[in-house]
Amino acid sequence: MNPSSPLYIHCLESLRLSPFFAGLNHEVQQDIIGLFHYDKIQKKDTSIILDGADQRFYLVVSGRAKVSVYHPDTGREHILSVLSSGDGFDIISLLDGAPHDVIATALDDMEVLTAPLSLIREWIISHPDFNRTFLPFLGSQMRQLTEQVEDLSLYDTEARMARLILRHLTSNSPVHGINLINDLSQEALASMIGSVRVVMSKHIQIWKKQDILSGKRGHWSVNNIEKLLEKAERQFGIPPDKF
Repeated sequence: MNPSSPLYIHCLESLRLSPFFAGLNHEVQQDIIGLFHYDKIQKKDTSIILDGADQRFYLVVSGRAKVSVYHPDTGREHILSVLSSGDGFDIISLLDGAPHDVIATALDDMEVLTAPLSLIREWIISHPDFNRTFLPFLGSQMRQLTEQVEDLSLYDTEARMARLILRHLTSNSPVHGINLINDLSQEALASMIGSVRVVMSKHIQIWKKQDILSGKRGHWSVNNIEKLLEKAERQFGIPPDKF
């Protein structure tokens, strides 16, 4: 990106506080942004399947995308993550250089910065100080995947749903809003925990009756965090006091 572009300052300010850029001095931030090309992606576009997209690295400036895998025969989807401003994709291909068989779909109209993976790898090698920022960022991405494996292996669907919501809570007195995933459909939420819409809908209705959750799509809030924490501790339906 050319520093004389009117979008340059906009992108720099949007990404300066992201985990990918945190702790970098201004000169290094400017240097790495200079490697990227600015682009826009329309809602519902599957940017990852564009020609050469699997050989490029993306930084999200604004908007959100879901990163999914699909069963080739049934078409069943599992959402690995939801990306928002400051997130990078594809970290795995950046590390090992191999294609990553996933699809990234825009949930909103998006602004992204994109650059060839090979160029970003060369830049990281020539700037070893960048690892002070990059390694914690990489660790957070690996932790998210580890937590997904733990949830799918050890917890029932109600607990997985509770744990998903707890990870996305933001404090908004007097209630707690569900950041990032608030307006996703029940089908999408179910895909994030390895379940189906009918099961997700059943749990939501029960939680509303128990005054744990209130609202509707786009306006969900958590009314009782203590009860939600109790739900999150259940392993395959076993109450916490029976562990």
